[in-house]
Amino acid sequence: MIGYLEDVEVGPETAEYIERIEATMTPYGGRFLVHGGQLVGQEGTWDGDIVMLEFPDLASAQEWYKSPDYQAIPPLRTAHSTSMVALVEGVPDGHRAVDKISQLFPQQDAPAG
Repeated sequence: MIGYLEDVEVGPETAEYIERIEATMTPYGGRFLVHGGQLVGQEGTWDGDIVMLEFPDLASAQEWYKSPDYQAIPPLRTAHSTSMVALVEGVPDGHRAVDKISQLFPQQDAPAG
């Protein structure tokens, strides 16, 4: 999961969201990779904070996001920030950048002759 938050109003509801989120992730194998750490933008304008969570797979991330426990808390965040959240499939261990080429440029079948 990748989250990008801007204009965060820190207050009691923001603190409650932070206090509750981790317990919602644990049953699905989720953990924090990034939680609003120092951001050093290299290209473009970065005015917000990044949050990255890791789950064992995309299905686990989807189950977590749709779970009643998690769905009870996003209003605590969304009422006090502008945010974007996406679930994205990761790559397997040993993935190399060139592995993407076969997905981007699938080989055409040779004409029957």
